[in-house]
Amino acid sequence: MDIFGFNPSEMLSFFLTLFRISIVLFLLPFFGGSSIPRPVKGALVLVLALAVWPQLSFPGSMFPASGLAIALMFIGEIILGLILGLIVNCLFAAIQLGGQIIGFQMGFSMVNVVDPITGTSNAVTAHFLYMCSMLTFLVLNGHLQLINAIGMSFQYIPPGELLITSGLKTHIIEFSSIMFTLAIKIAAPVMAALFLIDLALALISRAAPQMHVLVLGFPIKITVGFFFLGFLFSIMSLYIADFLHQLTPIYRGILSAGSPL
Repeated sequence: MDIFGFNPSEMLSFFLTLFRISIVLFLLPFFGGSSIPRPVKGALVLVLALAVWPQLSFPGSMFPASGLAIALMFIGEIILGLILGLIVNCLFAAIQLGGQIIGFQMGFSMVNVVDPITGTSNAVTAHFLYMCSMLTFLVLNGHLQLINAIGMSFQYIPPGELLITSGLKTHIIEFSSIMFTLAIKIAAPVMAALFLIDLALALISRAAPQMHVLVLGFPIKITVGFFFLGFLFSIMSLYIADFLHQLTPIYRGILSAGSPL
């Protein structure tokens, strides 16, 4: 007689759910940042696993029977998390690339800061736009969209059985190509304004060669750049809102393309 009602199949099912959430979740933006303390991450994993397990779970029979199979399952879950995180990282990479272009045009190419999340060195304008875009992403419930993507993965991808098909690669390549076009769209207002400033300074240097155009142009370009940088917040929020509106269909298409079911 089992006094405590212990069912090994249910425990293995919970472990599969816990593995999926703990691996995939922290490969996604914001959740995987080093700024979040590890105890908070552990508590979040347990809460989400307990919340998801009664509704979305794998049967315990899917749990691998050998150590090699468990290792292969972990590798498959890591690849799944990297693919899901890549989609959102393309958005932030596009915004950072646009900020790099703006910083170069404003003369801030030597003014770099270290991103505490990624540990890379970026232009100050790129880091500023990245932090603003991250706050906008959270305000528009982008983090809930990421959790929803993990929930959809239970319906399409069994544990460690992600298939790298040609359709999946096509989806990723086509989506990553928008990073460069979105970066140009974000930086276009500032680039156009600074181009006109450069054109005006070139005409001034031709009309009055005795003027120090470099000394005069540097503060003018910074002032005009910051002025037009303020208009980017509304534009950037529209791009992020449109991205979040399309995020669920994008994730559904990627998961269905890599599903073995």
